[in-house]
Amino acid sequence: MLQFARFTFIRAFLSVLTLILVSFIVFTLMELVPGDCAERYLAFKNTQGSGISIADIEAERIRLGLDQPYLQRWGSWVINAFQGDFGESCILRVNISQLLGQKFWLSLGICLTSLIVAYAIAIPVGIISATSSNPYLNNGLRLVSYLGLALPNFLLALMIMLFSTVVFGESMTGLFSKEFRDADWSVDRVMDFLSHVWLPVFILSWSATAFAIQTVRALMSDEIGKLYVTAAAARGVSGRRLLMRYPARHALSPIINSLGFDLNRIFNELPIVALILTLTEAGSLLIEALARSNDQQLAGAIIFLLTASIVGINFVTDMILALTDPRVRRSIMG
Repeated sequence: MLQFARFTFIRAFLSVLTLILVSFIVFTLMELVPGDCAERYLAFKNTQGSGISIADIEAERIRLGLDQPYLQRWGSWVINAFQGDFGESCILRVNISQLLGQKFWLSLGICLTSLIVAYAIAIPVGIISATSSNPYLNNGLRLVSYLGLALPNFLLALMIMLFSTVVFGESMTGLFSKEFRDADWSVDRVMDFLSHVWLPVFILSWSATAFAIQTVRALMSDEIGKLYVTAAAARGVSGRRLLMRYPARHALSPIINSLGFDLNRIFNELPIVALILTLTEAGSLLIEALARSNDQQLAGAIIFLLTASIVGINFVTDMILALTDPRVRRSIMG
């Protein structure tokens, strides 16, 4: 038990250290953008017809604390970030935590749901594909997975949107109907959200499912041929019990360990899908901040929150593997 507590402490320490290093990289990239936040904001105000001067820029720089040393500003930023305070948006001049609000949690929920859907389909299908001797079934499943890998998510989103517009006269865009966009959460708003959110979940889980099927199938095919499975079969273990107790149990450990990577890959696809489906969540805000408004403070906050989510999932999966995989458990407990 003491070794497991030590293992947990080390993994937690490494997770926090990873977040600190990522925060340093994100903050440094924010600093490398030409012009600081004061200059970008006042330049934006200048395009709106407001006259600015050098004195205005200096006063704004002092107000934002940009006259302080770099390491001191990074230290303040990371301490506040761990407390959920990312300061003000450079361009919009509103609190980033309030601006993101539920948008980041909606994005994270969409990505996690897509990940769950992908693996709920891929694990049984991958196992069946690896163990079935039916050539028609194998070729059919392989065709479906190849189609998922070959058809990009953004193209699938465009096809669905155009099809629904032509056939039904509706574009199927957004996460809420017009009357529920700014309303408080209620049963009706939740039902309206569920009636819209299935589409981005389906699109984002499309290629993730295909990729996971290929991974599960390859891992299962590799484990089935190993000697310990043959030995178990010789002892009289057969059928589903043999399959789930031995090859599946060992083959799924790398799948659990890759959840953080797959979440990152799904979130990377979210901004483009969000633009096509006009979703009002963190993915669209990230595109807006990076490509249009050059709001590095907002972009940095979203990237940091995403990294924190991935690191948290990796920590949880490490704990799950330590409890479920005998090989990992023996390496910890001795």
